[in-house]
Amino acid sequence: MFEQLTQLVQQFGQDAVVNNDAVPNEHNEAVMSEAGNSIFSSLEQMASEGGIEKLAGLLQGNNAQDPSNPAVQQITQQLTGSLGEKFGLSSSAASGVAGSLIPKILGGLVGKANDPNDSFQITDLIGAISGGGAQTSGIMDAISKYGTQFGLDQNGDGKVDISDAASLSKNSGGIGGLLGKLFGK
Repeated sequence: MFEQLTQLVQQFGQDAVVNNDAVPNEHNEAVMSEAGNSIFSSLEQMASEGGIEKLAGLLQGNNAQDPSNPAVQQITQQLTGSLGEKFGLSSSAASGVAGSLIPKILGGLVGKANDPNDSFQITDLIGAISGGGAQTSGIMDAISKYGTQFGLDQNGDGKVDISDAASLSKNSGGIGGLLGKLFGK
């Protein structure tokens, strides 16, 4: 996940950071690094503090690109504060950088995770931010909960699980297709 996140920060950081007069050139790389760190730590924090529904909501459709999404707002606010504190950016400059970067980077990250042609998958993202174990299970349970609302419960047992993936495998590519359908692909 770190490699994909770093690539996206570099990709979107050009306009928001490097070409931004409010960010001193000597801080460009550090500001972009801070953006990546803020995203990862915020997602980890949400997973560890029980913000599973917020995470599941972020991973659906185009929610990661929506600045009004609560998860996007939380990460943007964290980065804004960090940029002001660590690099002395004014609140408006820090807010502008964070507001420009966060939705684009998150949208790109979720887009890569949902792309069946990309080696990075949604399970990689969930595993990285949750640290595995019970938290991963909780996030997957939340996805299952949302999945029933989107008609992914193929056998009508009230949950989305491997048997539903097997039912979908003929038409949509197994668990990858199941998650892809859930997340709008």
